[in-house]
Formats: sequence, structure tokens, C-alpha cells
Amino acid sequence: MTVTGAPLSRGLGRPWQLAVTAVVAVAAVWMLAAHRHAVDAGADRLAVADRAWLLAACAAALATWVCAAVAQQGAVAERLPAGRLVAAQFAACAANHVLPAGVGASAVNLRFLTRCGLSTARSATALAVKSAVGGLVRFALAVVLLLASPGTPRLAPAVPRACVVLSVVGCIAVVATAVALSRSARRSVGRAVRRVLVDVRAVHGRRARACALWGGSLGFALLHAAVLIAVVRALDVPVPAGHVLLAYLLAGGAAVLLPTPGGLGSLDAALVLTLTAAGAPGPAALSAVFGYRMLTAWLPLLPGLLVLVLLARRSVL
Repeated sequence: MTVTGAPLSRGLGRPWQLAVTAVVAVAAVWMLAAHRHAVDAGADRLAVADRAWLLAACAAALATWVCAAVAQQGAVAERLPAGRLVAAQFAACAANHVLPAGVGASAVNLRFLTRCGLSTARSATALAVKSAVGGLVRFALAVVLLLASPGTPRLAPAVPRACVVLSVVGCIAVVATAVALSRSARRSVGRAVRRVLVDVRAVHGRRARACALWGGSLGFALLHAAVLIAVVRALDVPVPAGHVLLAYLLAGGAAVLLPTPGGLGSLDAALVLTLTAAGAPGPAALSAVFGYRMLTAWLPLLPGLLVLVLLARRSVL
């Protein structure tokens, strides 16, 4: 049954829209100015790259938003409006480059789900389930690649040791926080966990929803990697596709530890590092990352911002 939702207000106010526009514009100008030489070199290499592979990269980039919508639909039992759901994922891409660690995308999706009639608690649970499944899928892919390909384990040292240290510190902090919580707080956390488990069982009790959740998450990760692989092929860089896929997965995991808006800077540096470790020359790795960023971040930024404003004006968000 389609979710109908409650009466909708006028959406987000004009000051909020102007603030988002200004922040995104300033961030874009600052990033381009800070990396002007790398941008120029990358643009020169992409100008003579293979057009067929670049078109394939564009197609893969467009399909990522469809997979994101499929995964989000799979995280809730109710049926969501398909067209608006895909548009919301496109708008979330723009919002994700304003706030760190996916907060922008989460805010857009949370707003969308509540506008569709879900409670705030259930909307937050759906986002948490989608995020957790996405992380598990990426981790499983990386492990399978490391075990299946004898040549790929040499990429593992490309992830800085600081990542391991920070992960251990994070786990210790989580455990310490759990111990320090008061009894009432632990009860509240327990109730929240039980609600999450109820929603997880409800979703996985329906085969179509479970397939959409896991299949959409897998497709999202593979298509993002496919964009990078296609750009690498367009630049005629002799790196196997499996190594590029693993480089993308490792770089994404490392970039999570430095939550910048849209992974700007952290993901770029990690991708260059892992691609270089995979055998790509330094300048070619920079150009590949530049092309990947152009297709997945910079080119969709302005259209995504316009869609964000349009959805807000139509009270979809």
C-alpha cells in the first residue's frame, strides 16, 4: 500500500535554501582553487580520453541514484513513490557535499520518509538499516577480493596504519560510553535497539524488500566502482579492474575516518593512494580521481541543488 502521509507544510524556507546554495558554492570554489593545478592536469588528460569509456562512466554514475533509491525502498516495508524517491536520492547527493559524514544525505532522506508518513523513529531506523547494510556489503566485497585474488593483498598496506589505530580507539570509546551510561539511559538504548530489530525482521520477512535492500546496496557500491574503472580505462591506465575495485573499497573505508563533506579531500587522497599502490602512475591516478569526482560530485552538484530546492518547494521535503 502506498504511503499517503500527513498534511504537508510549505516545505523548507527560502533562507535555508539560500544558505545551502551559498555554502555549496563557496565549498566548490574553494576546492577548485586549492587544487587548481591538479584540476588543470586532470582536465587535459580527460580531454583526450576514450569517449566510449567516459560515456560508460556517465551511465554508471546515473544508475547509482537508482540503486540508492532501490536500497532505501528495501529498508522500509511501506511502498514509497518511486519517482520522488529517485529525485530525493539525487538531491541528497548535493546535500551530502555540505555536511560531513553523510549527514546531508541522511537529513534529506529523513525528511522525505517523514513526509511520506513514516514516524521520525521509523525513518531514522530505515536510514540506519540502509547504512549498516551498505557498510556490510562493502566490507564483504573487500574481503572476498582480498581472499580471491593473490595479487590484490599488496593493496592493503596502502591504507594508513592510523586507520587501524583510529578504529580500535573508536571501538574502545563506544564500549566505554556504553559502560558509563546510566541505567535509565541503557534501558532507553535497549528499547531503541529492540525497535530496530523489529523493523529489520519486518523488512527481511518480505523477500522483495530484502532483495531490494541488499541488491540495491550491492549495486550502489559496484556502480561507483564501475565509474572509477571506466575512467581508468578511458585514460588507458594498465590497472586490472579487480584492483581498481579493491582500491575504491579500501579508499572508501579509510575516508570514513575523516568525515569531510562528501568525502572531499579525504576520499580523493585515499583513492590516489590506493590507485598508486595498485600500479597506476601518480599523474594518471590524479586524473582518474578527478574524472570520478567530476561525474559523481561536481557535475551533479548544481542540478542536484536545484532538485533539492524544487522538492522543498513542492513539500516533498
